[in-house]
Amino acid sequence: MTLFNQDKDYIKRVNLALSFIDAHLDSNVLSLESVSEIALFSPFHFHRIFKSIVGETLNSYIGRKRLERAAAMLIHKKEFTITEIALHVGFSTNSAFTRAFKKFYNLSPSEFKNQHPYKFSKIGIVESKIGQENFMLESYFCNINNHLNWIEMNANIEVKQIPELHFASLTHIGVENIDKAFERIIKWAISKGLMQNPETRLARVFHDSFKITDADKVRMSISVLTKEPVLVEGDIHNLSAKAGKYIVGRFEITPQDFEKSWSGLFIWMHDNGYAKADSTPFEIYQNDMREHPEGKAIVDFYIPIM
Repeated sequence: MTLFNQDKDYIKRVNLALSFIDAHLDSNVLSLESVSEIALFSPFHFHRIFKSIVGETLNSYIGRKRLERAAAMLIHKKEFTITEIALHVGFSTNSAFTRAFKKFYNLSPSEFKNQHPYKFSKIGIVESKIGQENFMLESYFCNINNHLNWIEMNANIEVKQIPELHFASLTHIGVENIDKAFERIIKWAISKGLMQNPETRLARVFHDSFKITDADKVRMSISVLTKEPVLVEGDIHNLSAKAGKYIVGRFEITPQDFEKSWSGLFIWMHDNGYAKADSTPFEIYQNDMREHPEGKAIVDFYIPIM
């Protein structure tokens, strides 16, 4: 969904609401009245404007985000029990959480946790008496090895301590018209003289994961990396990536290889004993792929880790 076709002031205020929701999914403060107050709308108008811009009602959006955060915790936070995860994402009882999760993912939380590919470890595999399970394990490890081989051949991976990074960003939802969103942020950056700085880079920050969110609902920030926060306006907003430890993988890839590269980097993370932190992954582009002789992007993928 191309948000910049909407009223820019409305988008600015809805962005405030989205950030507030992200920060308070574990609380009971996300009523229509409280969120509309953050966005400086009356509840009546906010309900209509939020659905027009985001494509979902406020209650539907909050419910989906809570379940998706729970799914991410089931994948990446193995130390948490299902009851702890339910409370962390705002459910008062385990039974209510389990019902809602199963309705959304067609699996119970425990089934989701057990069936996720990262459940297997490369060491300590117990032999099964069931041949089919052995076959599935072999297929799984074949797939894992393919991803790790891909990473070895196509990426330079480092674990780095990164300072806080600043972005001027444009909100985009879904996979359609991403190119237009990049054109919009580039045009704005040129008008502000930012593209004249040789250190300026384009970037994309992911607030959702394609593994647990439908592609047409994935929220991203199409961005320009800046040395410090800049004066923004309208639908352009400031965003920061927390200082901390990151897995950084540099790839030289075609657009078709982005998904494989992200999947491989997350598998590398688990395979090397790292755990994802709560902040958001992002990409920073080091070239214009249109100028590359093979049409490839040179891009750094960042995964925050604990």
